[in-house]
Formats: sequence, C-alpha cells, structure tokens
Amino acid sequence: MTASTNPIWERIKSRVFIVAEIGKNFIQTEAEQPVEVYLERAKELVAAAHAAGADAVKFQTHEVEDEVLNIEFDSPHFKGKNRYAWVKRNTEATPIETFWRPLKAYCDELGVVFFSTPMSRGAARKLQQLGQPVWKVASSDILDFVLLDYLASTGKPIFLPTGMSTLEDVDRSVAFLREKKAMFVLMHAISTYPYPPEQSNLRTIYALRSRYPDVPVGFSQNSPWVEPAIAAAAMGISLLEQHFTLDRNLFGPDHKVSMVPEEMSRMIIGIRELESHPEKRDEILAAAGPYLGTEEKILQESEQAFRPLFRKSLMAGADIPAGTVITADLLYAMRPQQFAGGLPSEEYPNVLGKTAKIDLKKFDPVTWEVLA
Repeated sequence: MTASTNPIWERIKSRVFIVAEIGKNFIQTEAEQPVEVYLERAKELVAAAHAAGADAVKFQTHEVEDEVLNIEFDSPHFKGKNRYAWVKRNTEATPIETFWRPLKAYCDELGVVFFSTPMSRGAARKLQQLGQPVWKVASSDILDFVLLDYLASTGKPIFLPTGMSTLEDVDRSVAFLREKKAMFVLMHAISTYPYPPEQSNLRTIYALRSRYPDVPVGFSQNSPWVEPAIAAAAMGISLLEQHFTLDRNLFGPDHKVSMVPEEMSRMIIGIRELESHPEKRDEILAAAGPYLGTEEKILQESEQAFRPLFRKSLMAGADIPAGTVITADLLYAMRPQQFAGGLPSEEYPNVLGKTAKIDLKKFDPVTWEVLA
C-alpha cells in the first residue's frame, strides 16, 4: 500500500481526522462480564462517537503472552490493580471472532472507521486479520522496534504519539521508521492521566513540525479539554485523537481522562467551524495562551513514573537452544522494563543475527552476555 492508495492517508491531508479513542472503556465494572456484554458496551460507545461526529473509533488490543511478564506490579494511573491481571482480562474479554470481528462489522455498517492499537506484535498479528487501514502505537511503545518492524512491514500508515518520550527517543523512532520506509504521523502527547490544561504545551506541535518537516503532525490528548483540542486544530494538525466515554465515573483507568459525548460533539463542531472559517485561527490561538507552553519537546515530570514500567525489554519468545541464530520470531518485547532484565526493545535490530551462547527458556531475558 502506498500513500496515494490509502484512503485514511489521503483524508488527513484535507481536514483534521478526528479519532474517538474508546480504548478499553467498554469495560465499565470491576466484576468481569461476558464477552457479549463487552461487545454491546463497545457498540454503544461507537454509536455515541459516530453521533458526535468522529471520523474514526479506536480501541486497544492486548495479547498478554508477548506484552507483559507475569510479575506483580501496577501502573501510576491505575493503582492497586495488577497490570498483568488487567492485560490478561483484556485479552480474554476480546476474542477475535466474537468481539473484534463483529465490532468492526458494526463500525462498517455505521460508516465510521475502525482501528485498534496493538499493544504488542502478537496483538498486531491478530488485528491484521481484520484489515484495519491504519495502526496507532501507544506512547509507551515508541521504542518497541519488534512491534514497529511488523507494523512497517504491512505498508499501512502508523500514528506515533510522543508521550513519555525524550526528543532523543523520538529521533531514534523516526530514524527506524524512515529506514523501513514507513508512512507515519507524529503526534504530540503527554502521558499523564489526566493533566491540567495549562500543561498541554501545544507549541510542541510546532517543534515537531520544524524538526521533521516531511512528517504530518497530530495531537493525542489524554485529558478531556475542549479548548486545547480546538487550539491544536488551529495550529494545523492533521490528526486528533481524544479519549471517549459515556461516563467519567465508570470503573477503569481511562474513563476519568475521557470526554463524554456532549464534550466530544462541542469539540468537533468547534474544529469543523474553524475549518470553514480559517480567519478565526488567530483569535483562537490568542485565547489559547495558557495552553501553548514552550516550543520544545519536553519530558514532563509527571510522565517519568510510566517509563520504567511501560517501556519494554527483549525476552526469549520461545525456548532457544545454544547455537541458534536469533530471528525476529524468537524475540518478544515485554513490559515492565524495570524488572524484566532484558536489553531495551530498541536494541532489536542489533540483536537480530546474533547467536545464542547458552540455552534460553521462553521469557528469559535477552542480554549481550548470552549472545555471540
């Protein structure tokens, strides 16, 4: 697939492509529910996002085996809930034939674009069966080169947010994707859930556009702020992703950072009015002063707690006998990097073609000491 033949890639050139990020917000109770209940909740969210005017709905897809090690830890935005158990629940709640396939069919019926973020290469391979037109990567996975290598191989555009990342991280990811000749959009994002609107630092959009002039730039907002989103549109973004729920009081980590339908509708109306009346751009940006911040890519203090837990390490994806040449399918990139012990996932290209010096069991850390 090329840029000229991908319908989404063409659409982001003409106006802001607006994505309602439903994520896992179809899980709304602490008690587990049958798959059919999750599917019904997901459809309700899709219908509400479509009614609000969203171009696309996005979910999150997990495959626990190659995403998270079975280690007891929680995350800063969902304290007290074991991350491995949460990802395992999400994996089991969304079988491809009884959840993802009928959900995509429902989106197709409504005329809203469906896609989902694969949280690992295994999840991406599952989603590839559905034929979604684009990929969105989690901010935590900007250096998961195991995943990015697979996504680039499909020829589909990749939406790449830059939350919890340094400028050096972004440079490294951009260089990797350019080497793979991938189509991608960089997205300004702040990985704090939620953050006050004054921390939006929207001028980072200008910084990304200046540093990578050949790359479209978007905004992924992890808080329910209408005015900063409209201001980002006035700054010329191609793509906007916004978390979406029906009720911020529901159970789960992302409801509290999501827009409800009335807010989503107001945001979209504001963006479309701006597109029809571009002369209002200066007025909108003048009013957005508190949200603009500085024109640089910064790693905010509130984001740093996520990095050691959500970044990934290279692990054996199968039993690997000594003397085996390391190939892509023998590697997993898994969280949490802080406890995994393997090389950082961005070392993936340098590990390929090396030889195992010792026998490795599945899920053993892959380090320079075990490679020749």
